[in-house]
Amino acid sequence: MHAPAPLVQATALTLGYAQRPVLRDLSLTLGPGEFWFCLGLNGAGKTTVLRTLLGALVPQQGQLWRHPALEGQRSVGFVPQRCDLNPTLPTTVREFVLLGTVGTTQRRRERQAHLHWALARVGLDGLARRDYWSLSGGQQQRALVARALVRRPQLLLLDEPTSSFDPPTTEAVLDCLATLQRDQGVTVFCVTHDLPLMMRYATHLLLLANGRGMAGPVAEVLTPQVLASVYGTAVAVQHDATGTATMRVTRAGAGS
Repeated sequence: MHAPAPLVQATALTLGYAQRPVLRDLSLTLGPGEFWFCLGLNGAGKTTVLRTLLGALVPQQGQLWRHPALEGQRSVGFVPQRCDLNPTLPTTVREFVLLGTVGTTQRRRERQAHLHWALARVGLDGLARRDYWSLSGGQQQRALVARALVRRPQLLLLDEPTSSFDPPTTEAVLDCLATLQRDQGVTVFCVTHDLPLMMRYATHLLLLANGRGMAGPVAEVLTPQVLASVYGTAVAVQHDATGTATMRVTRAGAGS
């Protein structure tokens, strides 16, 4: 059997703005049903990578191939850090989530089915007719995720999606994303600063540091040497009996 075609294949990309490169020689392949996390210090280029995957930024050099299914971004969902809607605009949860269907060819019955499916995935089923602005902050962020899911995307991009969540909400949303990735083959690419979160869910990592990116399966990228280059300090990686990884910062010269 042939391996499934990747959704995105980037080779030796240089990414930046005007004449100022931010990242050089970036290569990665996003395959179906993978859960990617992108990490790096502030200014490392995480937003630049997201903009490139969204098609909003053209690489300065290198090759970027997208699967035809992603043409026109119809099968790409995006979850920003916060709501980008005018708060003075009266909006129901239903209306807010259905904004995610703009640019698609979904018919009315299909939109309704996808709406109920997306709301159920994020735990907002039954709230479709509620005023969006009456929701709690955590519920509003869940609605942002639902707005991306209503497209039924093959590639789901998220920018710090749980930064304002309490632990139970974070758990619920990430479990939802992991289910989509595992059971329905959705490729998830999530920018985060939350290392414990990443280590629980990631199948693949993109670590950004010093204008470069290191990408691949967790076992290949999550090494003390790579982590030290990203965070500028010694980091020990340990695995328990189940294979779950944990990290701790170590002092130079300290024993393991």
